[in-house]
Amino acid sequence: MKRLRILVSLTTNDNDYQIEQAKSAEESARSLGVDAQILYSDNDSVTQSTQLLNAVQAAPQLRPDAIVFEPVGATALPQVARAAAAANVGWVVLNREASYISDLRRQFKVPIFCVSNDHMEIGRIQGRQFAALLPKGGSVLYIQGPSENSAAKERSQGMLATKPANIQVTTLKGQWTEESAARSVRSWLQLSTSKKAVFDLVAAQDDSMAVGARKAFQDLGNSPERDRWLKLPFTGCDGLPKTGQAWVRSGLLTATVLAPPNTGQAMEMLVQALTKNREQPELALTAPSSIPPLAELKPKVA
Repeated sequence: MKRLRILVSLTTNDNDYQIEQAKSAEESARSLGVDAQILYSDNDSVTQSTQLLNAVQAAPQLRPDAIVFEPVGATALPQVARAAAAANVGWVVLNREASYISDLRRQFKVPIFCVSNDHMEIGRIQGRQFAALLPKGGSVLYIQGPSENSAAKERSQGMLATKPANIQVTTLKGQWTEESAARSVRSWLQLSTSKKAVFDLVAAQDDSMAVGARKAFQDLGNSPERDRWLKLPFTGCDGLPKTGQAWVRSGLLTATVLAPPNTGQAMEMLVQALTKNREQPELALTAPSSIPPLAELKPKVA
C-alpha cells in the first residue's frame, strides 16, 4: 500500500499557534506513517490559493492524497475545494466552518470536513476572565485579529456575550502576530485620544499579540505612562505550553485560553477515512479552557 501524502497549508511561520500547528502535523505524520508537506502563505490569501491550486493541478503522481489548511482570508477557498474534490484529493478546513462542505460531501466520495477550535467559547471564556479580573467593572484595550477572519469575529462575539455590562472595550486590530499588535498599539498611542484614556486591562485574541502589545508599552521608555501600562493585567488566547502557558507562569500574562492545536487530529481523521473508509463528521470541535482556571483568577488592582 502506498504511503499517504498530506499537504498542510498554514497562514504564517511567525505566530506561536501556527508554529505549534506545524509541530503537531509533523509529529502526527511520524506516528501515522504518512508524509506531510507544510506550506506557509505569509498571511496572503492569494498566495495560499495559488499554492493549493498548484498542488491540486499537479500530475497525479505528484498530487497529495489530501489537503489540510487553515484559511487566511474571509473565505475557505470554495473553488479550490471543489477542484481538489474533483481531483480525488481529500479536503480539511481548520479553525473555520465552511458553508460549502455539506454540498461537496454529497457530490464527492473523498473525505471532506472541518476541524475547529470552538472560537465562540474561547471568546466566552475570555469575557469571563475579564469579569473575574475586574469585578467592579472597568475598561479593556482589546487587540482583535483580522476583521475578515471568522475566528476573530467569533472570539469577539463570544467575549461580548459574557463580559459584564460595566466593562467597556476599545478594539485595535492585529494580524495574529506579535509585531502587528506592537505596530497597532504604537500607532494608537500617537493619537491624542489615547492620552486621555484610562484602562484597567489589556487583552488580545492570541498570546503573541498580547505580548506584542506589552512590548509596545515597554518601548515608551522610563515614564509614568509606561509604568502605568505595564502594571495592568495582560491576557491572551491559545495557551500553548512553550508560549502562553509559560508566559502566565512567568507573570508576563495574567491569563490565557487554551486552544489546542488540531492539525494532528485532522490528519488522524483523514487516515481513518482514507485507509479504513470510516466516514468522518462534517465538523469536529476541540474544547478550550481557561489558564489558570476561572476560580483561581483574582481581581487585579492597577
